[in-house]
Amino acid sequence: MPDSSRDTPEGAGWGPAERGAYQRLLPARTEKISWLDPRMLWAARNGVLASWFGDPTGRTRSRWVAQREAAGAPAGKVIRRDDPDRFSFLVIGDTGEGDDPQYAVVPGLLTAGGDTRFAVLASDVIYPVGSADDYGAKFFRPYRDYPAPIYAIPGNHDWYEDLGGFMRVFCGDAPPLPPEPRPRPLTRAWLRSLLWHRPRPDDGRRLAEARALRPAPVQQAVQPGPYWAIDAGPVRIVGIDTGLLGTLDAEQGAWLREVSAGSRPKILVTGSPLYVDGRHEPCAIEGGGTVDDIVRDPAHHYVAAIGGDIHNYQRYPVRLDDGRTLQYVVAGGGGAFMHATHTIPRVAVAGVTEDDFRCYPLRGDSLAFYSRLYGRRLRLRRFFTLTEAEATAVIAERLGIRPARTPGTPARVTRRARLVAGLLGTGRRPGKARRFRLPVRKIHTSLFSPGSATYSPPFFKCFLRLDVSPESVRLRCYAATGNRAQEIDPPVEDEVTIPLR
Repeated sequence: MPDSSRDTPEGAGWGPAERGAYQRLLPARTEKISWLDPRMLWAARNGVLASWFGDPTGRTRSRWVAQREAAGAPAGKVIRRDDPDRFSFLVIGDTGEGDDPQYAVVPGLLTAGGDTRFAVLASDVIYPVGSADDYGAKFFRPYRDYPAPIYAIPGNHDWYEDLGGFMRVFCGDAPPLPPEPRPRPLTRAWLRSLLWHRPRPDDGRRLAEARALRPAPVQQAVQPGPYWAIDAGPVRIVGIDTGLLGTLDAEQGAWLREVSAGSRPKILVTGSPLYVDGRHEPCAIEGGGTVDDIVRDPAHHYVAAIGGDIHNYQRYPVRLDDGRTLQYVVAGGGGAFMHATHTIPRVAVAGVTEDDFRCYPLRGDSLAFYSRLYGRRLRLRRFFTLTEAEATAVIAERLGIRPARTPGTPARVTRRARLVAGLLGTGRRPGKARRFRLPVRKIHTSLFSPGSATYSPPFFKCFLRLDVSPESVRLRCYAATGNRAQEIDPPVEDEVTIPLR
């Protein structure tokens, strides 16, 4: 078993190392997404408009679903496969920026998951706005050698062009929706329609050429819509579409309650994780109730809920009142820029303590990564840059926790290290006052964090492999650092066996 980031700094990807072979997979020209570019911000405006003037995605989703049913898709939206009782599948979240970090995931994924029966992309398949013509470099090319079908649920970025590209790729080349009647003037819907971003009239002209990169019949999958269930072996995998704002419309909520019934063990895949960054985010359903109400109901037999959207890995084993343990997982590290983990406070939520919680990258590695990033951006490298040992030590001090990785040479926590950790938003022990911090989690998420998609390892990307049997599901989080050693033998950053009986 190769060293992981919990074992050694080299296992995390630090230090001199041979660059991975993923570079040979990259197209000659890659798009560099920058959310500091006003043109990019303007193209991705629909999320803001939906929060200001009302969210139309529920109605649009309903129209897509009705179109698919009219074309012959099953009304129950259940995909019935012929997998055996023992099989494996992959989950990869928030993939499609089309640059080095996304492609760096691929060699290890093929090594550790090339024998799996299918894969699921969990949220934000295509950045920045889900355009159909971006699928070539950001979906078909990177996964052209994966030999099995790929299913997907959309994220908010896939909705920035009303889901048209997603539906064409994953739902039987669904034709565009007919235009709706114009809303009454001077209403909120009218104002929204004036500013709403829509795809170019010629978007998708390169889609046929892109599809030729995954032409084999065994690679094909057609979904009944943007949300679905897969009956595979002894489990049912339920994928939900949380749209632009991370909620469910009433129609999808009613379907989720219906498809969740029965004694078959179930795994939820969602674009909005239910536990994340030490908080409970139960995901509201229009008309009342939450997704987590459905997941926790013992009559529904859920064993895990896996969510994308946040670009790292987290796991919360929540023990319920009836004695069951539900594994709540964040799995958004499939290629997009890295969301910090060092900003996660000491975990104490739903009975889950710091000893139970797992994350990747480790908080110390996250802080070391961002210290280098800010040192470079602000041209203050000598002040900001922390070694991985310094970052690990200051995290342990500030949170009052044991280091997740014991450094080879213990680092002294200096005043500079404490100041940098505070400026970069490192969590504190409960009860400690907050002080000034640089934008790492909130503003940085919207503006600077996407620029943290550096183009040299370590990248701290990851993917999940789930091995299913009639008795259990074995979930493993594999790392992808961008270094050759971790491509050849991907390290396991976390592992848990989930009983089904």
